[in-house]
Amino acid sequence: MSDTFDVVILGGGSGGYATALRAAQLGLSVALIEKDKLGGTCLHRGCIPTKALLHAGEVADQTREAAAFGVKAELIGVDMSGVNAYKDGVVAGLYKGLQGLVKAAKVTYVEGTGKLVSADTVEVNGQRYTGRHVVLATGSYSKTLPGLELDGERVIASEHALTMDRVPASAIVLGGGVIGVEFASAWKSFGADVTIVEALPRLVAAEDEDISKQLERSFRKRGIAFKTGKPFEKVEKTDGGVKVTIAGGETLEAELLLVAVGRGPATANTGYEEQGVRMERGFVLTDDRLRTNLPNVFAVGDIVPGLQLAHRGFLQGIFVAEEIAGLNPVAIVESGIPRATYCDPEIASVGITEAQAKEKHGADNVATYNYNLAGNGKSKILGTQGFVKLVRVKDGPVVGVHMIGARMSEQVGEASLIVNWEAFPAEVAQLIHAHPSQNEALGEAHLALAGKPLHAHN
Repeated sequence: MSDTFDVVILGGGSGGYATALRAAQLGLSVALIEKDKLGGTCLHRGCIPTKALLHAGEVADQTREAAAFGVKAELIGVDMSGVNAYKDGVVAGLYKGLQGLVKAAKVTYVEGTGKLVSADTVEVNGQRYTGRHVVLATGSYSKTLPGLELDGERVIASEHALTMDRVPASAIVLGGGVIGVEFASAWKSFGADVTIVEALPRLVAAEDEDISKQLERSFRKRGIAFKTGKPFEKVEKTDGGVKVTIAGGETLEAELLLVAVGRGPATANTGYEEQGVRMERGFVLTDDRLRTNLPNVFAVGDIVPGLQLAHRGFLQGIFVAEEIAGLNPVAIVESGIPRATYCDPEIASVGITEAQAKEKHGADNVATYNYNLAGNGKSKILGTQGFVKLVRVKDGPVVGVHMIGARMSEQVGEASLIVNWEAFPAEVAQLIHAHPSQNEALGEAHLALAGKPLHAHN
């Protein structure tokens, strides 16, 4: 038995479902295959539930600090069953909405584990689905380190952390990237004693160096401990939890160890390799049109080397659907994809870092400006600290915007326009930013870089 479609998509996460919805919108027949739940990691085990946890943590912190604002409130405690009910309610509402969208789009939705059995066919539960085009979108999984076994209780990954029924008294977080700093931040807000262990010399090492320095300062102030430049050596179980040994023989003890060392491509047992898809370390290699080496086979999302972000997969899905439909969309520029980390303080950035700009354009051809949030009225009201950093090519456009402070993820939309439309500081300086708002900090930074700083606190 075989059914033929214009597009057969293997994986129903952000990349897969976006491909399906856009392809259906363009009049193509679509089969979407998903082994677990529509929405994938982002909706069920990633972005959405973690941000709900972080928001609950923010409410706890605001309650703790209420007296500073003249509000009498007392934090009696954090009820994880209540937090989980709130988090699960958010996920359930979005999941229901997404299922409705796919149903309304008349996409053939297939539940089950699919396998690529030929260059144009996916098999699920003994049934074959043939596509004039095939899109691989199987996503990613939580990685661990060699010899480091996850038991789901004392040594856990992010998906286990999202279903915990209690706040750990203490936790060691292995990995100071996005996932690590977000969980460390949430758990600290809930009252846990947290230590981050990172092998690289700084936290959030993919960000601009100034951002890392500010985050480390803020985490010190919040009482979140961290050990950078300290590779992990081993973990042992103890009566009370775990004992972790790091470089130099130093040991740390806590109730549990969260392994947050990144995510790997979910491509094992998918049939990709057997069918001759060109791969590297489990990732599917594509050209800038997201085509694999097989004719009419595309790949999107976390299995394609690059930033592992839901909105990247989503955009790639739309791109591939339009490519298949012959619309010839503009290729996606990776550095133009906005990035946000939702710890407290929030980090948001788009474009390239100062170091990358100097490497690309030469040290003498790069100018930067750091606008300190101390000069921003709304930041003062919120009691947040941080800055907006601009990186520009001398006499040229802004090529990087790097921000840290409360609510900075909400500012990255304008930053994304600035970088992707290659705006000059003087052009952004002409735009009016509402007062008093956090958004004003972006305006002020561009005023300063355009040579007319009015409220500069460098």
